[in-house]
Amino acid sequence: MWSIGSVEVTEVAELTTTSSAHWLLPDARPERIVEIDWLQPRYATAEGKVHMTIRALVVVDGDRRILVDTCLGNDKQRDVPAWNERTGPFLDDLSAAGFPPESIDTVLCTHLHVDHVGWNTRLVDGEWVPTFPNARYVFARSEWDYWSGESDPMDDVLRADSIQPVIDAGVVDLVDGEHRLTDHVRLVPTPGHTPGHVSVVIESGSDRAVITGDLAHTVCQAAHPEWSSNFDVDPGAAEQTRRRFFAEHADTDVVVLGTHWEPCANRVISDGEVWRVEPW
Repeated sequence: MWSIGSVEVTEVAELTTTSSAHWLLPDARPERIVEIDWLQPRYATAEGKVHMTIRALVVVDGDRRILVDTCLGNDKQRDVPAWNERTGPFLDDLSAAGFPPESIDTVLCTHLHVDHVGWNTRLVDGEWVPTFPNARYVFARSEWDYWSGESDPMDDVLRADSIQPVIDAGVVDLVDGEHRLTDHVRLVPTPGHTPGHVSVVIESGSDRAVITGDLAHTVCQAAHPEWSSNFDVDPGAAEQTRRRFFAEHADTDVVVLGTHWEPCANRVISDGEVWRVEPW
């Protein structure tokens, strides 16, 4: 858990892996990862494999409990073997951390990709129902506008089991990219990976933190912001977002909470014309 002034942030991991990153970032081949000497051993192995986590972050601000991103989910048909028909303990882990599903009042999806919306719903008596019965689900309006117009078989499955059920249940609020959730927690647009992608800024007293979402999947993109993901909708915009993000937060006291970074909490440091990252 991290304390950002009066706000507390807790991570709940669903899946951690150590593998070659080039399936996600085509330029991040093992030999290129090895060249970035500050990655080892904390962020990558000597063989050029990187550590990554699929996690949710719970932000507690007073009596508000905000779940940022909902990972993969169980029982869902996915085209990645490790993600397919999962039976993992995520909800038990969430409850053990002090956050049973009924205690969450806001679910914020930074974007609508498969590993950020999975626990929006769970399977009950053959139907997909909202996992968090007392929560409002928050999506950026531009994000939903984009994905609701896409037509792809895998996107159709994702919508059917993880997005449309919460919309049909009437628990979704579509908001502008610039949106305040609480006095201390607000959304900022960080487009490129997806059109409506947002990050989460936490400001309390003199403390500040930011939850990245997928603007950078791994810390190697600090050294190579030009390395785009296979899943970036607009690679050029995604690179510009990364450069602005790292430049803004370099050499500051901002806690950067990387949604997929392992470890999660980090600081950004200038390194010539690019940047490096070190654990908080």
